[in-house]
Amino acid sequence: MDWRLGTMGFSYADWAGVFYPPGTKAGDYLAHYAQYFDTVELDTTFHAAPPPERFRRWADVTPEGFRFCMKMPRAVTHDVPPDRGIEAMRAFLDSARELGEKLGVVLLQFAPHFEADQFGALATLLAALPSDIRFAVEFRNRSWGRRRTLDLLREHRCALVAAEYLTRPGRIHVTSDFLYVRWIGEHQRFEELNREQIDMGESLTWWRDQIASVEDRVQTTWGFFNNDFSGYSVATCNRLKRLLELPANEPPAIPGGLFR
Repeated sequence: MDWRLGTMGFSYADWAGVFYPPGTKAGDYLAHYAQYFDTVELDTTFHAAPPPERFRRWADVTPEGFRFCMKMPRAVTHDVPPDRGIEAMRAFLDSARELGEKLGVVLLQFAPHFEADQFGALATLLAALPSDIRFAVEFRNRSWGRRRTLDLLREHRCALVAAEYLTRPGRIHVTSDFLYVRWIGEHQRFEELNREQIDMGESLTWWRDQIASVEDRVQTTWGFFNNDFSGYSVATCNRLKRLLELPANEPPAIPGGLFR
C-alpha cells in the first residue's frame, strides 16, 4: 500500500521562521512545502472555485510526483441541495483538471446539518461525478451511518472519509480502492500553530493499527493533518511517518526557530 501524507493547507503565518526560513515570501511557500511533502489538502477551493490559471501555477511550482487534494466548492456541497450543484461541480472540475496528473482526490465535505433524508439528492450528484477523478465523501451528521450509505459510495467508487475531531471513529469503512483520513482536532483550541502542544502518540498508534487491518483492500492511503489536531501539523505528520517507518524528510532546524 502507498501512503500520501501531508497537511491541510500550507500558508500559515505561524510557520514563518519555523518551517519556512526567515524572509520566505508567501508566494514561495508552496514550492518550499513541496520539498518536504508529496501532497497537500487545499481548503481555499471550498470558499470559491479558483480560475484555471491558478491551478496551472500550482502545478508549475511543484515537483512531478506532487499531488493536490482539495475540497469541492461550497456552491456544490453547502449552498444548494447537491442535485442542484451539478453544473457548478462540472465547472470546478474542468478547471481542476489543469493540474493534470497532479490532481489527487477531490473531497466532498457536507455540512453538519446535511441529513440522510437527502439521500436521493446525494445519489444524483454522485451519479454525475466523472470517472477520471477520485472522490472522497465526508459526512458530519450521524444520520448517514447506514449500510445503504456505504453501498452508495461503493457503487460510485467514492471513499468514505475517516476523521478524528474530538473522538476517533468506531472503525474504518472501505468503500473504494483508497482511504482518505483527516486528523482535525478541535477548531481554534491553540493560540499559536508553530509547535506540537498535545501528545497524540496513542491516537496515531491506533490509526496505524486500524489502517493496517484493511491495507490488503486498498492501494493508497491519503492522510492530512490540521494544525488544530496537536498544534503544528508539520511535526505531527512527520511523527506518523516515523511511526510507519516511512521517510520523514524533515526540514532542517531553523536557527532561533521552534521546529522540533
